Amino acid sequence: MQLGIHNASFSWPGGPAAIAPTIADLGSAAEAAGVAYVSFMDHFFQIPPVGPAEEPMLEGYTALGFLAAHTSTVKLQLLCTGVTYRHPGLLAKTVTTLDVLSGGRAVLGIGAAWFDREHEGLGVPFPPVAERFERLEETLQICLQMWSDNNGPYEGKHYHLAETLNSPPPVSSPRPEIMVAGSGEKKTLRLVAKYADANNLFGGPDEVKAKLEVLKQHCENEGRDFSSITTTTLARVDPETDTDAFLREAEALHAVGVDVIFVVPRGDNPARLADKLGKDVIPRLAELG
Repeated sequence: MQLGIHNASFSWPGGPAAIAPTIADLGSAAEAAGVAYVSFMDHFFQIPPVGPAEEPMLEGYTALGFLAAHTSTVKLQLLCTGVTYRHPGLLAKTVTTLDVLSGGRAVLGIGAAWFDREHEGLGVPFPPVAERFERLEETLQICLQMWSDNNGPYEGKHYHLAETLNSPPPVSSPRPEIMVAGSGEKKTLRLVAKYADANNLFGGPDEVKAKLEVLKQHCENEGRDFSSITTTTLARVDPETDTDAFLREAEALHAVGVDVIFVVPRGDNPARLADKLGKDVIPRLAELG
């Protein structure tokens, strides 16, 4: 079992000038601890219940590019990219750029988007949920085509690309990993089975187990090897405040098939969480396999 750190807040002491060094410290501490992933949110306003909209929030891919320059081993992703925020061709180019500059460490985490306030506030179109899922599937198809040898056109219901040229190609082989985030049984998990290398599920062990049974059926329908999909989730227990309870939760999640747990830093020093994980958590998780 592996751990990721999912940073959901930039409200740290020192104001805007302190954000960059705090991110750099987080990256260094995460790698020293043996953390496998570092992720940021893809939001432009802070979201409830993390904090009020006025709290600091960085553009995600710019922040990951900065983090790439201060790390060398952790995988880098947004958890997760909102499909509405970027044209699919430009998104593929953005993730490719991150992958090239990080030496093959980019992951495309993506979902259907949900936060209407920031869409309305910044003038970003926010189609109905059914259309957002249609756009999500087309975006996955476009990214996969741009990460292939096919430079030809793409014709979809919502997107029309005259040529899917993408040079330089990703460093990752054969391409960056794709995570489709969310637990919706009819649409999201079908997209995981059809297109993704990883999921991101919500809930405790029982809920995750039930969702994985649904995903297995989608994999059978798509002719997909279920075991090839990495299962991830967000921790519900803070290991800084109750390490033993976190480890019990991790063991229960591991037993139902979770491969990666993302932990969210609390407080004003995310590097402290990484230090805690390296000292007290990761060595014990290694015993789980």
